[in-house]
Amino acid sequence: MAGQALMPARRAPLVALALAVTATSTAAWADAPSCRLPPAFAQPPAPAPDGPMRRTAIAGYTLALSWSPEFCRTRRADGGESMQCGTMGRFGFVLHGLWPEARGGGWPQWCPARTMPDVATLRRHLCMTPSLDLLTHEWAKHGACMSATPAVYFGEAEKAWARVHLPDMAGLARRPALNAGTLRRAFVAANPGLPMRGIRLLLGREGQLKEVHLCLGRSKGYVACPRGRDGPGNDAPVSIAAP
Repeated sequence: MAGQALMPARRAPLVALALAVTATSTAAWADAPSCRLPPAFAQPPAPAPDGPMRRTAIAGYTLALSWSPEFCRTRRADGGESMQCGTMGRFGFVLHGLWPEARGGGWPQWCPARTMPDVATLRRHLCMTPSLDLLTHEWAKHGACMSATPAVYFGEAEKAWARVHLPDMAGLARRPALNAGTLRRAFVAANPGLPMRGIRLLLGREGQLKEVHLCLGRSKGYVACPRGRDGPGNDAPVSIAAP
């Protein structure tokens, strides 16, 4: 899965909401020029685990940002992910998730959860991560290993996401010979304290930007990614689907 496509440095407040979000909600800082919440939706079922349950001491975190234009480019034809790719608005980056990491790999996952996100919690964070299934999956796979409740987990994810300042992705998408180093430097320039090696890029086979992962320490400040897990080198060519 895959916010700011149209604004150069900071996210713009939402200008169109189908349903009101509370005035104190930082969900109003989604990375999209508009976000239209659906009038109603059902709480998704708990997802089936895609791997073993693993409890491990948390050494840091990954904040995973997904580039919606690339994500939706391959999904429009089959109508999948309609919230993110049409019905809720137009998105740039959205938050894929906040993931706990362990030293040396073997990250914690699928810890037992007593509860799943309720409709109110999902609604509050749907403009941040515009997929009900993904929100539910992120809590079940990652959040339950680091937080007592879905509300606490998504609140922590929201705080980390709100601290990110996004570069001019529209301008970068127009560059004819973009590489990973240029994209990393754009993120570093927008986020003081973020090291070049604190940015892991997830690219497609032909260099298409799919996700940007920011490595965080235990206090959720920016740190360098572990060696061998920092993605393609700075000379790797990158193409960005236009927002």
